Amino acid sequence: MISLFSKWPFGTMSFRPSSLLILLIVSTLSWCQGSETTSPKASHGTPFPWTKMRLPEHIIPIHYDLMIHANLTTLTFEGTTAIDITVSQLTSAVILHSQHLQISKATLKKGTGERMSEELMRILEHSPHEQIALLPSEPLLVGLLYTVVINFAGNLSENFHGFYKSTYRTKEGEVRILASTQFEPTAARMAFPCFDEPAFKATFSIKIRREPRHLALSNMPLVKSVTIAEGLIEDCFDVTVKMSTYLVAFIVSDFKSISKMTKSGVKVSVYAAPDKINQADYALDAAVTLLEFYEDYFSIPYPLPKQDLAAIPDFQSGAMENWGLTTYRESSLLFDAKKSSASSKLGITMTVSHELAHQWFGNLVTMEWWNDLWLNEGFAKFMEFVSVRVTHPELKVEDYFFEKCFNAMEVDALNSSHPISTPVENPAQIREMFDDVSYDKGACILNMLRDYLGADAFKSGIVHYLQKYSYKNTQNEDLWNSMAGICPADVPQRMDGFCSRGQHSSSSSHWQQQESIDVRTMMNTWTLQKGFPLITITVRGRNVHIKQEHYMKGTDGTPETGYLWHVPLTFITSKSDWAQRFLLKTKTDVLILPEEVEWIKFNVGMNGYYIVHYEDDGWESLTGLLKGTHTAISGNDRASLINNAFQLVSIGKLPIEKALDLTLYLKHETEVMPVFQVLNELIPMYKLMEKRDMNEVETQFKAFLIRLLRDLIDKQTWTDEGSISERMLRSQLLLLACVRKYQPCVQRAEGYFRDWREANGNLRLPNDVTLAVFAVGAQTTEGWDYLSSKYQSSLSSTEKEQIELALCISQNKEKLQWLLDQSLKGDIIKTQEFPGILRAVGRNPVGYQLAWQFLRENWNKLVQKFELGSPTIAFMVMGTTNQFSTRARLEEVKGFFSSLKENGSQLRCVQQTIETIEENIRWMDKNFDKIRVWLQSEQPGLL
Repeated sequence: MISLFSKWPFGTMSFRPSSLLILLIVSTLSWCQGSETTSPKASHGTPFPWTKMRLPEHIIPIHYDLMIHANLTTLTFEGTTAIDITVSQLTSAVILHSQHLQISKATLKKGTGERMSEELMRILEHSPHEQIALLPSEPLLVGLLYTVVINFAGNLSENFHGFYKSTYRTKEGEVRILASTQFEPTAARMAFPCFDEPAFKATFSIKIRREPRHLALSNMPLVKSVTIAEGLIEDCFDVTVKMSTYLVAFIVSDFKSISKMTKSGVKVSVYAAPDKINQADYALDAAVTLLEFYEDYFSIPYPLPKQDLAAIPDFQSGAMENWGLTTYRESSLLFDAKKSSASSKLGITMTVSHELAHQWFGNLVTMEWWNDLWLNEGFAKFMEFVSVRVTHPELKVEDYFFEKCFNAMEVDALNSSHPISTPVENPAQIREMFDDVSYDKGACILNMLRDYLGADAFKSGIVHYLQKYSYKNTQNEDLWNSMAGICPADVPQRMDGFCSRGQHSSSSSHWQQQESIDVRTMMNTWTLQKGFPLITITVRGRNVHIKQEHYMKGTDGTPETGYLWHVPLTFITSKSDWAQRFLLKTKTDVLILPEEVEWIKFNVGMNGYYIVHYEDDGWESLTGLLKGTHTAISGNDRASLINNAFQLVSIGKLPIEKALDLTLYLKHETEVMPVFQVLNELIPMYKLMEKRDMNEVETQFKAFLIRLLRDLIDKQTWTDEGSISERMLRSQLLLLACVRKYQPCVQRAEGYFRDWREANGNLRLPNDVTLAVFAVGAQTTEGWDYLSSKYQSSLSSTEKEQIELALCISQNKEKLQWLLDQSLKGDIIKTQEFPGILRAVGRNPVGYQLAWQFLRENWNKLVQKFELGSPTIAFMVMGTTNQFSTRARLEEVKGFFSSLKENGSQLRCVQQTIETIEENIRWMDKNFDKIRVWLQSEQPGLL
């Protein structure tokens, strides 16, 4: 599954591509955890025979025969599941999962043919654990095959998980209903009784009953259709491969499709609402290309005969990797060639590549339990960049990878962070794992390992891992064991399986002292402890002194946690642009250069998951380099310097003035990532000021930002020309300039909006400037109302997102309140859009108090709709509160959430937002006056 809030290549694009750096800033996203109580009693008071949250391991499902009949008129479904099971010990109760299902009958069958017997079983339900117990008349015996047959019924979910209702409106205004599934992590049990844990892999034979006007889809191809009665057809799908329950999927709809075949004969299809199927071509071509890439890269054929991609009108996350039937939010799959932006094309490509990577990482080889979710999600996130770099080189995705690492570091720098591999048990804890640490940090440490071992050696290791554990479940250590025999290209393997380090081309003598590379020990330092290291560099002549500490926000300096990492350091110098390598395994060390240098830059290309501080005149040397010849180091290295400098300000290692001085070279910058990174650092600063009503300095700071980038803004053409990176840079700079009321931009946008409106919205605007045009147009009442009406009739996901954000920029509080009300209601604006609208209004200087009030007043509704513990709840909590910077607001936040008790007081995202607000207060108290003085005295002369 890909979270909607991290699907775009930029952390600040976390809700939609257009929301990047202008009004919305990176949120520390984490799943929230609610408390839950347990009871040994069944629902009617009878003792329940199982007390644990996890199912017993001695009951093993082999195969499911599942029949589902969904009624899209009554919005109900009924079904039967026949589960073949064996037991490994004498068993007096069959324990499995069921949630919100009415179970009418449970039967136990054993034996075959004439010797087959059948008996009714007693049914007990234990709702707190979402479990049922089926009690046979006598214990089940080891070595026999049993079939458990369960009849059940339920209501289609009104939320976004389980088997749920979705709707769309046709061009003619007719509302049509469909039903789709979203089971990860623990919602298969809402659609049929099952052993709903990832290690209980089984095969599935699925039958779907439907009306003739509908189409049914599932994981496997359709084998036959049978007319059961007048107006009722049963579709029978082929038997699946062995897989986990969370990957089962089925859809009943009237979708249309387009298809192509891969070179190896896999049929790839994209399904969408009939009026939008003409937007499916780009995703179809991308999916075919990417599936062919993965088959070649992994040296394992895709094991199913087909791969469907379905665009679901109502979808809470970004996409889901159901085996053979991946599902997507419409904006994550459909590309309108006339209206979709460059960032939309990039986002769709990355999302499709993520879900298709899961067909191997996650589906073929699955983590044994959710504590190692990163084995699924970290790998899929990492493979997005590996695959798209090859299949779509024009997108230049390698430029955006390190931004994922900065995203992860935002949450990983808090005390409330967690190790990549963390024990979890209940559903709330499981949902909590779907965060930036599992996805982005997981991808970043894999990239670091690949950079260390070499691409070929790393690839050999993961192919060995996939081949060894196909159709099985794995733990963290299984991956490192698969890597243990893989050595870097220039390093021989020793008899014990480790890689021997003899003479190495590095100038450092330390490679001779390190006898072996122990991948498992090295990577355990990155997966089994939270956080990341701060590497401090002190140069004394030819000697480079290195020290590692745990970087953590909250106080000046670094805490003594005792954490130690094995850090694969890389560096370049003024005398050598070839990346030299050094493995730091101790708290301190020294490396000796062949000659003295003017400057040294560590973490080349930001391939390592750590930040660097340069003591003495180290930062002055690098600032001078940027001001003099900034192209001497790569764009990614320049961006990482900007990031690291401001991270060091947060812990008191670097004065804010030095970090601001570093940004002044941006007057000469033209590459996308350093510009985006400086916006990532500077926009949050004035956002904090907005929450403190510091108008004078806030206005000066915004003016400084525009002045810093004015030359680059003035160079932007109002077209769709150039590379993807150039187009994305244009889109964000023009939006920034227009929102900050830079008059040349505002006047141009007003002209475009006037012409577009006079043409009744039929004038084709350049896609990359549309958001800036709409943002300016929405500032008048007439313009806002016109955009609102066009939103309701638009069939383009990109256009709707652009209008949505423009409407949220309004300075009219009544309009903002209307957006909040309508998006939660779900008629005019779909409820799936509410979290983004709430966050956008929460970023608006005139709207943030409305958003915070709305969250509080509607908390119970939101929890009911989006599920306590979901990333969506976390996204909304952080989006409305984590830019607060006053003690009064801090007490308000603490008071509200503590009053919720079990309905939210223990949420992880609450801990994070409180920690973040405390950090905001501390940061502003320490740095605000310094910024004011810097703006007044130094900045005019420097510019």
